[in-house]
Amino acid sequence: MTIHDLSAASVSDQAAFRRILTTQLLRYPRLGVQDLYKLIFQASRGSEHAVSNSETAYRWLLHEVLTLADGPEEPIVEPISPGGCIVRINLRPYLATHQDLVGLLEAFVRTGRTYHGTEATFLRYWRIAEEMTAEGLLPFTGEALRSFFAEMQTQGFPAVHHSERYAKIYRPAYRIVLSECLTQIIGPMMIT
Repeated sequence: MTIHDLSAASVSDQAAFRRILTTQLLRYPRLGVQDLYKLIFQASRGSEHAVSNSETAYRWLLHEVLTLADGPEEPIVEPISPGGCIVRINLRPYLATHQDLVGLLEAFVRTGRTYHGTEATFLRYWRIAEEMTAEGLLPFTGEALRSFFAEMQTQGFPAVHHSERYAKIYRPAYRIVLSECLTQIIGPMMIT
């Protein structure tokens, strides 16, 4: 099955995901194709790939918190899927407001265990990125997207890390969680 064989997502989902991609590009203008792929992977598949067990997830989170470097200004909550079902919780602003680290870990682990997105959703989101690239709305070439997609397809669409450039510039530090977990870990006034 190729990306072009899929039926189109609903018009409202397409518009919502276009807004998400536009927002991400405005916030992170040095976003590369690999980072775009990671965003689409997380938006469609959640954090399942990152949660092997609670203890490992906790050690990883604690290490990241203890070694957290300064980074760009960012919101606590970044919706990354249409309807805001999946969000990124950015660690720097989350910790700056003295939020519960254990609660975040529980939300992250729960998300990884309960949310299982689909490859079809991933492919729909990727197609939207291709369309936006063809329209000149994303700073990539169609060939760059096709080439990266083909490489990832041969590997079974794995999770990837951010590109070195993105990691160096933006120092990403976040956890992917279901939005339904948000009220358990942060106050309603902080959800944007």
